[in-house]
Amino acid sequence: MPSYLGPSIPALCHLFILLVVNSLTLFALFVLLVRSLWAIGANVTTIESWEIERHKTLLRRARYFGGYLDGPDGMKVRIRKQEFPYDVGILSNVKAGMGGSWNFLSWFWPLARTPDRKSGLEFEVNEFEDPNLSWPPPDPDRIPRKSRPILSSTDPFTIPHFDSPADEMAAFRQRQQEDLARRAGVVNDDSADGGIRRRRKFHERYKNNNKSSNTGAESEAEVAEEEDSEGNEIEDDEQHFNSEVNEHIEVDEGEEAWRNAEGERLDDFGVDEDVEFYDEEDLPLSVLRERIKAGL
Repeated sequence: MPSYLGPSIPALCHLFILLVVNSLTLFALFVLLVRSLWAIGANVTTIESWEIERHKTLLRRARYFGGYLDGPDGMKVRIRKQEFPYDVGILSNVKAGMGGSWNFLSWFWPLARTPDRKSGLEFEVNEFEDPNLSWPPPDPDRIPRKSRPILSSTDPFTIPHFDSPADEMAAFRQRQQEDLARRAGVVNDDSADGGIRRRRKFHERYKNNNKSSNTGAESEAEVAEEEDSEGNEIEDDEQHFNSEVNEHIEVDEGEEAWRNAEGERLDDFGVDEDVEFYDEEDLPLSVLRERIKAGL
């Protein structure tokens, strides 16, 4: 036959592509058909087959540990073999999978009656195991951990655990209300509990501590001067050197006068150290100005 009477090269390429695609599709459908027939005959879904394989794996592991596996919180879980309870025979499995009717013609009739919804609530079992046993069998990896409430401040587990999202939301709202209540009033160190307790500046606290221990400190200082006369001379030299470097630091600047190794402080970069360090509360700007003018 002459070549001009046969199919063209594009037609041959298209035919080859269709042959490859159809072959792959037919093979995939055949595998799916075999899998579906096996699932109907054994009354096992894909998820149930995974559960059976997982149970077999747990049995192999437990065989080396005396029949027990470790669960959460040190719990020992006994693993015993359980049979799949819903495999009731090939014919009964096919009947249940095809709608629960023995009329095999209705299995292939697309307009057949839909099974009753009650048929999805109760399932026949093979009674190989105790009816009180649940399926799937217990799995140590799926057992939830018990909630660990914080018993005291010494408990190393400081993250709270809640039984439900509602409890966690309620605890969050309670903390929010407590924060609002603390911000409602501004009190000093000498005020009653319940408000914001603002600590005094360092030099004020230092003076208060010195007043209560002047007598003892003076006696200890005299003894220290007699014993460490040579050490004091070295310290005086160091203090003299530091005073030359930082001679412009005021004595009453307190903790907010912190400097880095190069002698720089936040105030050199335009940062208000009093506000940054003492964490002023949220107040209107006019009130803050009045307090600054009044020297508070």
